[in-house]
Amino acid sequence: MQLIEVNTPELAQEFLMMQVRLYKKDPNYIRPLDKDVDNVFDPKKNKLLRAGDAVRWLLQDEKGKSIGRVAAFVNRKTASKYDQPTGGMGFFDCINDQAAANMLLDACHNWLKEKGMEAMDGPINLGERDKWWGVLIDGFYKPTYCMHYNYPYYKDLLENYGFELYFQQYTYYRTVHDPLSPEYEEKAQRILNDQRYTFEQLDKKELKKFTENFRKVYNKAWTKHEGVKEMSEAQATVIMNTLKPILDERIMWFAYFEGEPVGFFVIIPELNQLFQYVNGKMDLWGKVKFVFHRWRGACTTMYGIVFGIAPEQQGKGVEAAFIVGAGKVIQNNPKIPYKDMQMNWIGDFNPKMMKVIEQIGGRIYKTHATYRYLFDRTKEFKRMPIIR
Repeated sequence: MQLIEVNTPELAQEFLMMQVRLYKKDPNYIRPLDKDVDNVFDPKKNKLLRAGDAVRWLLQDEKGKSIGRVAAFVNRKTASKYDQPTGGMGFFDCINDQAAANMLLDACHNWLKEKGMEAMDGPINLGERDKWWGVLIDGFYKPTYCMHYNYPYYKDLLENYGFELYFQQYTYYRTVHDPLSPEYEEKAQRILNDQRYTFEQLDKKELKKFTENFRKVYNKAWTKHEGVKEMSEAQATVIMNTLKPILDERIMWFAYFEGEPVGFFVIIPELNQLFQYVNGKMDLWGKVKFVFHRWRGACTTMYGIVFGIAPEQQGKGVEAAFIVGAGKVIQNNPKIPYKDMQMNWIGDFNPKMMKVIEQIGGRIYKTHATYRYLFDRTKEFKRMPIIR
């Protein structure tokens, strides 16, 4: 077997196609958009590369056939926030062969060690946790947009190498018609009947206002999490402008208490239900296919990216009011095609959030695992701390 660094456009294309060929017989596989993967490794698109480092490799057999791929990277903004400097391994794909997997993972280990790292997390992304984060270990259904899909044997390849479970992240599922528990239904109605609370659907004409409301609640609700920094106005603007072309104003909600923003539920159409028709290419023909399938109602799933409730409002039923209010709008409008919702990225280190999702009718649908490998094998391994 031969390890080849990806350093030409041709090899970058092969880095994409290796995965496509590996999964060509799997009916659940949906090819990611080429640009979404390429942009991770493009300094013009990924600002983290301006201070960090990244490398990609392909693994080929004796006949020159690609049988594996992997990337390693150092995010200088987060590397030193742990007990030991920690880099990342990601975009790992491999045939079911431990020797091949070991060769790929050794390459990451050695490269990161040269960069001063003492551990590696993986599979992760050089970017935010909402994309390409974790290996799928349960719930081998069609992947949601920018989430890893892989064969079940990947778990064994990683654990046999020595990776240990750092945390699990869950994707929850519920249908639009799933009822809440009587207790939570009562909480929701109490909030909806309380005139101090108001709810608004997003209006793209007032995107600047909603962007600032999103930022305010996010910074109250999420900055206490490990690895989550306060969001600036510029960052919030970039997020909203990126989402703007695909936003459905009917399913994105904000909550206010006495006029002040206290909650948001960022929900978008589950784009992979549309991207599955474009074969990784958003060229002119791909865009035509995307628009056509969206027009015909092919997207029936909502995808909850993130929701936040200001700490002083948590536990009062605001999150249940979101579900009840949005559910009524969807159920009463036959032109809205959504039948179910997936809520992504709920970490097992956040039992409070897990409880909230379960109380609003969510059930675990998929499980991804994020692993950590300590280079000093005698050092004590610690899992992600629980958020109390």
